Amino acid sequence: MKLWDKGFSTDKKIDLFTVGNDRELDVILAKYDVIGNIAHAKMLHSIGLLTKEELVALEKEMKSILETIEEGNFIIEDSFEDVHSKIEFLLTDKLGDTGKKIHTARSRNDQVLVDVHLYLKDALNEISGEVDELFDLLISLAEQYKSVLMPGYTHLQIAMPSSFGLWFSAYAETLIDDIYFLKAAYKVADQNPLGSAAGYGSSFPIDRDFTTKELNFETLKFNSVATQMGRGKLEKSVAFAISSIASTLSKMSMDICLYMSQNFSFISFPDELTTGSSIMPHKKNPDVFELIRGKCNKLQALPYEFTLITNNLPSGYFRDLQLLKEGLIPSFSTLKSCLEMLTYSLKNIQVNTSILEDDKYDYLFSVEEVNKLVQSGIPFRDAYKIVGKNIQEGNFNPDKKVNHTHKGSIGNLCLDEIVAKKNKA
Repeated sequence: MKLWDKGFSTDKKIDLFTVGNDRELDVILAKYDVIGNIAHAKMLHSIGLLTKEELVALEKEMKSILETIEEGNFIIEDSFEDVHSKIEFLLTDKLGDTGKKIHTARSRNDQVLVDVHLYLKDALNEISGEVDELFDLLISLAEQYKSVLMPGYTHLQIAMPSSFGLWFSAYAETLIDDIYFLKAAYKVADQNPLGSAAGYGSSFPIDRDFTTKELNFETLKFNSVATQMGRGKLEKSVAFAISSIASTLSKMSMDICLYMSQNFSFISFPDELTTGSSIMPHKKNPDVFELIRGKCNKLQALPYEFTLITNNLPSGYFRDLQLLKEGLIPSFSTLKSCLEMLTYSLKNIQVNTSILEDDKYDYLFSVEEVNKLVQSGIPFRDAYKIVGKNIQEGNFNPDKKVNHTHKGSIGNLCLDEIVAKKNKA
């Protein structure tokens, strides 16, 4: 069944190509299509296009469909083009002409927009919850290991003293930047597109404020053309948020893979969180973190993919936009699994508390020695040369105690301030 059926059939090859995997993806959107249908039906009743009896019948039947969806028993057969045609068929099959009225003053264009907007609001909230959990864990680990020193690197060369507290809380605070992207994407999604129809409004006296309130949107997307132009821009906004989080997870996973290697041995994990080799019995491979890194690197391509699909489209609707769902919807389950696995694994991290006992890390403290000379009255450039000469001549014997006090340093992690910033975000 097609909502645009005029009594003739399209070529089967054309059918297969144009529908693609829309049915599979639309099952995920089905819940939101029903919610949008209910709000639309209530609005149609409020302006006199549905009787009270028709509204009651439609609501009852749509709630029944919603139960089927929530039980996991909703199927979109090959005979239906999408979720919209399947639900309209079910309503018409049960209610006759009353079911046929549900599409009044509406197009599939604004129907799918409503579905996607509602879906993204829920999906973004779910990801925000996962980010919150990881953030709290990182802050907890930073507090637990704030006094354990580790090497800091620039250019992959030993640089200056760092600490596990500084490392863990660095990723916690970086997640706040990711939250800003999430909130921005949510703001874009929290606009009601219903009523824009095919992109040019409707001659029916529809009440768009009614559906905005009914669907719990913060505001309307007022201009009907702008509403349709928002398709693609919305997905790209979300893609940037997903990409931002993925960038953080990928970088931390890379750190973990590096720090787990025998050349570093900064951290380890229980055997059950690592994998082995089919030929080397000594191996403990960080497969989980390598996969998080790979999956998140793939997610970082989303904004570019969406840009290429939409960047040369004029205003109005085009079928190209259907392709956005293929990248968008699966990306949430991928990101969610990466967040869950990183959080789960980090709960079991084992930190090496005696890393800096190795002499090869003595040079970490060269800047500390320079600073001590400066504090004794020697100009910085002269102090730098003195310490450099001692290193070159093999006379460098550092004091491995550090005393950093400024905000954001080893000795002053500002964990409370970071938590307050995150809560404000």
